[in-house]
Amino acid sequence: MRLGLRSLESRMVMLLGFAGVSGALIYAGVTQWPLPQVLVWMRQQGIDLGTPAHFGFYGGLLVSMAFLLPLSLWLGHRVMSPITKLLRALEGAVASYRDGDFSFSIAATRRDELGELIRMHNALGQTLREQRQNLTQRELLLDTVVQNTPVALVLTDASGRVTYANIAARHLFNKGRTLHGLNFAELISDSPEALRRAVEGGEDALLTVEMDGGEETFHLSQRNFRLQGRPHRLQLFRRMTRELSRQEVATWKRVIRVISHELNNSLAPISSMAHSGAELARRGDTARLPGVFATIGERARHLHGFIAGYASFAKLPAPQPTSIDWKPFLDNLSLHCKFQLRGSLPEHPGWFDAAQIEQVLINLVKNAHESGSTDDEVTISLAVVGRDVRIEVADRGPGMSETVLAQALLPFYSTKRSGTGLGLALAREIAEAHGGRIALANREERGLRVSLLLPLGSR
Repeated sequence: MRLGLRSLESRMVMLLGFAGVSGALIYAGVTQWPLPQVLVWMRQQGIDLGTPAHFGFYGGLLVSMAFLLPLSLWLGHRVMSPITKLLRALEGAVASYRDGDFSFSIAATRRDELGELIRMHNALGQTLREQRQNLTQRELLLDTVVQNTPVALVLTDASGRVTYANIAARHLFNKGRTLHGLNFAELISDSPEALRRAVEGGEDALLTVEMDGGEETFHLSQRNFRLQGRPHRLQLFRRMTRELSRQEVATWKRVIRVISHELNNSLAPISSMAHSGAELARRGDTARLPGVFATIGERARHLHGFIAGYASFAKLPAPQPTSIDWKPFLDNLSLHCKFQLRGSLPEHPGWFDAAQIEQVLINLVKNAHESGSTDDEVTISLAVVGRDVRIEVADRGPGMSETVLAQALLPFYSTKRSGTGLGLALAREIAEAHGGRIALANREERGLRVSLLLPLGSR
């Protein structure tokens, strides 16, 4: 609390003291001196005002109140005038803030509590102006980014009417015209059926539609949320045609390189051995011909196995999930490969295509054995994680380098020296077809851990 002479409290004390002293002086002047003496003198001079020569207690009090009432009104006006002006100014400032105008400020000429309040108010206004300016700049930046992004963005309210759409969405659905206020369901009624069904489905989707005389591939992402307490739906339409085309070209190049490498590795020895066989036949050295033919046959079988492996990868059928009991499934798996089961089996049955998942696990266990691990070091463990089941195959081999880990799951990437290994690529294809995923990680001490996550059936 401030105790200086310029504070409101000090001024109020001084004014109240002045009023008290003034009242005492007026009362004394009316009852004691000089008014009684003046009235006596006037009567001696023959002037009679009709007032008593001496006022008693109540008379003095009444006369004092008659003098003090105007003085009190004047003092009250002096005390409340700056407060009243400040309240009016603050009322105007609040009204301006309510209307979004933060440029209002009050002149600070006082050096008391009111002046301090005015300065704090002006500092608050300056802070609000800076925050409003920064917010406006961010909104402009965000709107510029959203409007110029190639992803078509449509925001609809609970009734399905468009509340926001960027430039890409306007060109995609309404020939560049605004979409605000339009019913989005009616707007896409003339769009391809695949697009309408994807929007009505309410889930993320990857779809291909006929547009402008060609095929366009879109990735549709849909999210529900509440904006200002009201439900809204955000729909993002991303054109994937160019990106998928680039990925397709890159995949074909990778396939051609792998196939070319394998063909060269097989055809070059075959050509060489065929030339050697012809030379031996010309010389009449038939004793060495069976070895030549055996080598040619071995390389031909290797090439056939390579082509057959890629053909089976390309012809992988869609999975047919069924309810799977874990113990019979693992017992049957143990007939094809050796492993150690770690931990207990989940109580809830699995939900997958038994033949495809069995092939995946056979390939993973085979890879684990080829890492140099013994039969006791190759383990399989199962655990329920949320609504998924995790099947983990672990070994104690040398593990994988960071480069190999980053590329091991890519299509047509082989970790085998012969270049024919499709186990990991096939495992990823089958896992994703089941709605799951596969992950690789090196173990802390030594070895590799391959985790296969598959969704469980309804509980």
